[in-house]
Amino acid sequence: MAVRRLAEDQPGSFAFTPENVVWAKREIGKFPEGRQASAVLALLWRAQEQHDGWLPEPAIRHVADFLDMPHIRVLEIATFYTMFNLEPVGEYFVQLCGTTPCMLCGANGLKEVCRRVIGPQRQVTEDGKLSWLEVECLGACCNAPMVQINQDYYEDLTPESFEALLHDLRVGRPVKPGPQVDRSCSAPITGPTTLLDEGLYKGRANGRAVAQKPATPKPAAKAVENKPAAKPAARKEQPETPAVALASPDRPKSLDAPNGGIPDDLKKISGIGPKIEVLLHGLGIYHFGQIAEWNDENKAWVDGYLKFKGRIDREDWISQAKTLVKGDA
Repeated sequence: MAVRRLAEDQPGSFAFTPENVVWAKREIGKFPEGRQASAVLALLWRAQEQHDGWLPEPAIRHVADFLDMPHIRVLEIATFYTMFNLEPVGEYFVQLCGTTPCMLCGANGLKEVCRRVIGPQRQVTEDGKLSWLEVECLGACCNAPMVQINQDYYEDLTPESFEALLHDLRVGRPVKPGPQVDRSCSAPITGPTTLLDEGLYKGRANGRAVAQKPATPKPAAKAVENKPAAKPAARKEQPETPAVALASPDRPKSLDAPNGGIPDDLKKISGIGPKIEVLLHGLGIYHFGQIAEWNDENKAWVDGYLKFKGRIDREDWISQAKTLVKGDA
């Protein structure tokens, strides 16, 4: 394993935000007395998220003090796990898989795009938007070549589609994670080829047999006069909206487009990643001020619509949005 060193330029200090202090104490409370150090990976990860995607040395000491651990012990952990970035990264951090399956499927072409569009590895673009690093296998070999950008995978890439993806991210345009071709997850690119007989699944759910109800005997057919056949009843279309009606009065106020044509970077709210940001844009939510104004009914509507099960409260989106509206970090 290569030696991993801390960045030369370090901030003077680091401390968890009040919201992250509450979160960290709750995380530590998941472990029995005397085992609080088990929370070290979670706290380091949260510190990295708070500090623009990389982990400075003061944050490592802060986490060590928070858990009453020796500084050197936490430094060993932070430098061992490559999920921790020890130097500044771009707002969109590209991890490009260069292992054999991706290399055979065209990863070298993606590297050329990175060198041309972003620059050398570990270098952040002048606008702070992009940086990249070649990494080992990310486990999406059948959809090669692929990259991970922040928390999302982008698969089945070509140099052209990858360059377009980087451009869209840079200008704040919504992008679609996952396969970038007409493929469902990791299914064959030409469509399913096995287990096509629907009879195989009759009477089964999740691989287990389901008891079949005895067939109800049909009544004997009655003689009827020759009458024009009745028109079939109109079929009711099932709504496709999940859980909550889109027209509900509890739905937050939405916008047709961001004010001034430029949305706020909703990913600055801890708990909102690129995928959730795209979903919020689809609901007409583009600005911190919109989230800051949510009442309990609005919050419950979004929580139900996105099936978050209380996530908005747990991550305290509204307080974070109010802070960002004021311009605070």
